Amino acid sequence: MAAYTITIEDTGESYRCVDYRSVLEGMEALGRRGIPVGCRQGGCGVCKVQVTSGSYSKRVMSRAHVSAEEEAAGCVLACRIKPTSDLRIRVLGQMKKNVCRVVEPAPVQHVHST
Repeated sequence: MAAYTITIEDTGESYRCVDYRSVLEGMEALGRRGIPVGCRQGGCGVCKVQVTSGSYSKRVMSRAHVSAEEEAAGCVLACRIKPTSDLRIRVLGQMKKNVCRVVEPAPVQHVHST
């Protein structure tokens, strides 16, 4: 069993993913709310990412969500790939708004005493 570092370029976050888990399963381990997981079988297309560096093994992906041209450019479904090295990914499509959302800090409350 090997574990690799997956870096989300959009946010700068990294997480470890063991080689027997999909990149999506590893992303879920971040514990962030709002990471949509969809069907987990490549049929819904929600977890589309672009691998910008690194290597991975892949399973068949629906052409309804990833064209042959996109796949050649590194666009894949995170539920259908497992890392075989450290990876850098960019989040695409429906998942982007949740993964890349900026959480604003709560405004500072000033207490006035009289």
